[in-house]
Amino acid sequence: MPSYQWKDHTLFYRTQGEGPLLLILPGDTATSICYQGEIDYFSDRFRTIAPDFLGTGQSERMDEWPVNWWEQAAFQMGSLVDHLNVENCLVMGSSGGAIVALLMAIHYPEKVRAVVADSFADRISRENALENVVKDRAKKTDAQRGFWEYAQGPDWEQVVDADTAMFMKFVEAGGDCFSGRLGDVKCPVLITASKKDDAFPHLAPQIGSIVDQIEDCRAYIHAHGDHPMMWTAPDEFHAVSDLFLKKFI
Repeated sequence: MPSYQWKDHTLFYRTQGEGPLLLILPGDTATSICYQGEIDYFSDRFRTIAPDFLGTGQSERMDEWPVNWWEQAAFQMGSLVDHLNVENCLVMGSSGGAIVALLMAIHYPEKVRAVVADSFADRISRENALENVVKDRAKKTDAQRGFWEYAQGPDWEQVVDADTAMFMKFVEAGGDCFSGRLGDVKCPVLITASKKDDAFPHLAPQIGSIVDQIEDCRAYIHAHGDHPMMWTAPDEFHAVSDLFLKKFI
């Protein structure tokens, strides 16, 4: 995997295909390897890159993740675009990666042409975090263990615990992912979500509020699927994403 430097850290990414640059940003406890299906799908039209954020995958570890971890990940992606020596890019993210994608659009309006943001919330309550994130992760089922080890390697438990601790610190600090800055997003945005998302069971009403805050925004809410829609309803996700992205090819 190729690498680049952000501050004093070495970060890795996967790359495939040619064309306009499309970044595919992972959810918190996922990594680039988990998005190989999306890399394969989009790389026939785009130069498709999926990163391992600091603290995850093959990138350097962090003993403790800062409460602004998503914002720092956005800064890492700004540096990656500079490293690639391109003027701008399209950004697609799921779950925490969707939050990072929109933070990129806020911080780097000149670099981000458009965003596809899948299966995320703009505000996360303490109740939602405890019931739908912490409690679920505490189960550590065979399926969860298999996914996390595949994504992170043998030290997966340290990564998951660090992310969970960050998540709870973030929620205790107010749980506002964008601090009222969604109005600063000027590029076109597509939001996708499942109405039956177990991670965010009351997501549909939030999507309407998010659409109202972003100047050029549209949303697709699927009646089926789960979290993220990208993986649990891939045919529908690809169809709406293709329709949105074709104008940027």
